Amino acid sequence: MRGLTDLTEENLKALAGPRSYERGLGYLDAVSGIEVDDGRVTASVHGTERYEVELAFGGPGGLSGECDCPYGMEGNFCKHLVALGLTVLARRESLPGRRKAAQDRAHQLDEWLSALSRDELLALLREQIGEDRRLRRRLELRAASTRGDLAEVRARIRELLDTGPFARYGYVEYADARAYADQAAQAVSAIRALTASGRAADAVVLAREAMKLLARAAQSVDDSDGRLGHVDAGLADAHLDACRAARPDPGELAHWLAGHVLGEPDDGLTDIDPLDYQDVLGEEGMAVLRKLAVGAWRGNRRGWAEKHLLERLAKAGDDVDTVIAVHAADLAPNGHTHLVVARELDAARRPEEALRWAERGIREARELSAVDTALVDYLCDRYARAGRLADAVALRRDHFGSRRTLLAYRQLRAAARAADCWPAEREGALTLLRADAGRRQPGRHDGPVLVDALLDDKDADAAWRAATDTGADDRQWLALADQRRAARPADALGVYLRLIEPLTEQTGNAAYEQLVSLLLSIRDCHARLGTAEEFTAYTTALRTAQRRKRNLMRLMDEHGL
Repeated sequence: MRGLTDLTEENLKALAGPRSYERGLGYLDAVSGIEVDDGRVTASVHGTERYEVELAFGGPGGLSGECDCPYGMEGNFCKHLVALGLTVLARRESLPGRRKAAQDRAHQLDEWLSALSRDELLALLREQIGEDRRLRRRLELRAASTRGDLAEVRARIRELLDTGPFARYGYVEYADARAYADQAAQAVSAIRALTASGRAADAVVLAREAMKLLARAAQSVDDSDGRLGHVDAGLADAHLDACRAARPDPGELAHWLAGHVLGEPDDGLTDIDPLDYQDVLGEEGMAVLRKLAVGAWRGNRRGWAEKHLLERLAKAGDDVDTVIAVHAADLAPNGHTHLVVARELDAARRPEEALRWAERGIREARELSAVDTALVDYLCDRYARAGRLADAVALRRDHFGSRRTLLAYRQLRAAARAADCWPAEREGALTLLRADAGRRQPGRHDGPVLVDALLDDKDADAAWRAATDTGADDRQWLALADQRRAARPADALGVYLRLIEPLTEQTGNAAYEQLVSLLLSIRDCHARLGTAEEFTAYTTALRTAQRRKRNLMRLMDEHGL
């Protein structure tokens, strides 16, 4: 088969990830109905429900797959696809025969149908209609659409979107949601059929009505799989296609789009982008839409829908000043909006205005500790590129003074080193951190930033003194011991022995791995001190006390402990 070399266990693992791959191994017996075609294999996999699965080979991206399970519908390579892939690999030798058989069946069916007379085909179709209620309803709807019977099509669409037959106590549970969504999707087909039969104007009307009906229905459906979202998108596409065919009045369409997007009472669930309708609206309709958007925004300058619509229209028209006005009317106190404006101005090649907006964001921030750090980064980068290194250092200094975090310390250090003034800046920053460490409340679990800063500076002796004077958390003590072990193994040994004690009371592989890592460090300390016999005695006693923990014993054996 074409592209079958793409199907390997390694590729399945890479696409699915370890967890889904392992879970797929449990579904090998659940695969049935395998059908083979050129470049693809389909099957059913029985999980919580029966899922339809398809693997494709030989495409531009190599191996790919689709599954209608919830996880697969999100675009993931799920366990059901893994199960099908592994089953195909196990039956590789039979695939050419299966493909040939499928082709023969399709050819024979086509030949048989082609040989039937019109009356025989009608009899066969009527037989199927009598046995399959869903097929009958689809064909009735298609017939009504073709006849242009608007009243009949409207009634059928209402039936298709009615949750009543699927609801229990007024709500469609997850188990029934898929069947409801499948039925609701037929409404999209009916609207498309109206457009195809020359009744596009009627299709526009019914698409809008269907959007409202679906929005109401969605409130009482457990749509965890997102299937109604696909129906929703189908209605949006059908409406757009109908508008392109019918060419409704641009002003009326603009009013409808604005009402839909801005959440007026007649809007629906459907997410519609008015810019998709530019070719239908033309200049006249776009002008009306912009006027409506401006009016709505002026009435509610902080409304998300109003801001988003006007911003989208302004960007489409390269109207940067309107975009800025939208943001300026609702500035965030942490400077984030100022940064958004600055980036818009940068994109418009107005860098001086962008810089002023960024500086304004810092000035107007209520507290520098709460300012958007991305704004600080942006402004420091601008200063550095302009050669204003002292301004970058001053801003980093103020920002560090308000936040006192290790990241802010590192950023100050980088700026000060670029400006060749780090020694003086370092002393000022450490003075602040020493004051913080002296005010620490007893019982806090996190260690002082002072210790982290000194460790980050590779000033091991100063960090050790700070930890001894002001305290440190276990993470910091471990880092201190690791840095100090080569020069002062006795100091490091005391830390390791203290840290290992609580681990001896714990179980689980994660705890065992930490314990063994500490044992290796303890062994190194004893080796440097020339007291290897003490380590031997320690590990012997530890083994005796921990002998019931088989995984721990195995890890110790693997490391020669």
